[in-house]
Amino acid sequence: MTPVLIIVIILALAFDFLNGVHDSSNVVATMISSRALSPRVALWVTAAANFFGPFIFGVAVANTIGHEIVAAEAINEEVLLAALISAIFWNILTWVLGFPSNSSHALIGGFIGAVVIDAGWQAIQLHGLEKILIALFASPIVGFVVGYLLLKLILLFCWRASPKINGFFKRSQIVTALALALSHGTNDAQKTMGIITLALVTGGYLKVFAVPTWVILICAGMIALGTAIGGWKLIRTLGGKFFRIRPVDGFASQLSSAFVILTASLIGGPVSTTQVVSSSIMGVGAAERVNKVRWGVAREIATAWFLTIPATALFAAGLYWLIARFIL
Repeated sequence: MTPVLIIVIILALAFDFLNGVHDSSNVVATMISSRALSPRVALWVTAAANFFGPFIFGVAVANTIGHEIVAAEAINEEVLLAALISAIFWNILTWVLGFPSNSSHALIGGFIGAVVIDAGWQAIQLHGLEKILIALFASPIVGFVVGYLLLKLILLFCWRASPKINGFFKRSQIVTALALALSHGTNDAQKTMGIITLALVTGGYLKVFAVPTWVILICAGMIALGTAIGGWKLIRTLGGKFFRIRPVDGFASQLSSAFVILTASLIGGPVSTTQVVSSSIMGVGAAERVNKVRWGVAREIATAWFLTIPATALFAAGLYWLIARFIL
């Protein structure tokens, strides 16, 4: 392998690891806030589920990343390098600031910015990009609606239940958290798989785009490791700043998030786990009482969401220009 290709793979795995750190809070925040499990146990259990997700549910999202964003001839190692550095920088920046931003937007934005500078807008496959953007921006709306409706149904069926039902919802969060972790590993780890496989195809090590088993293994392992280490600052943001989360809230938000993310994964739609989980939490809170949700926090997070793609695209474009002219 060339030195550039090795660097691309290392950066892709670093991005995958940071994705796990960044998004670990999405999977475990409500479970920790409602005291269903201790933070460390919750992180390790969900890390294991993150690892097995891609092996159970396939690699449809990786195929979307590899085939449907840009024309194959417009992809080179320099493009991948600029896109990954841009996405990693944004992940670290939002991690330090405590914003539950999203790795999906960062990677897509970096990819688009580098390709446009390299080959122009004609290299962007609009049909595929449209599919990806719809998945990214529609999924949080769907998450909000599903979370809202699910809690309404739960409250309707349990309105005469005794307080003991809280124990049921607390225990059930172990199952819903596992489902959410499996869906997270299935969707998010595949984005890195797609990038590494693209790099191997570009470098001539693969004749066609087909994700090798060893790529699935190392990408699943890195996102699981990142999840196990965890992002404590972001856990506090998602776990307590929206509203005080009870066991029933955690159960409903995790189940609705897992449903949306897993459905998107099976049809090849890359979504933001952060967006879906955050919007599901808000939907659940709004179902009980609209003013229960701290909408100011939601506005701050939404601002970070909408800034991500243009910011990473511009940064990646500048990086590609520097790499192509002065480094490689």
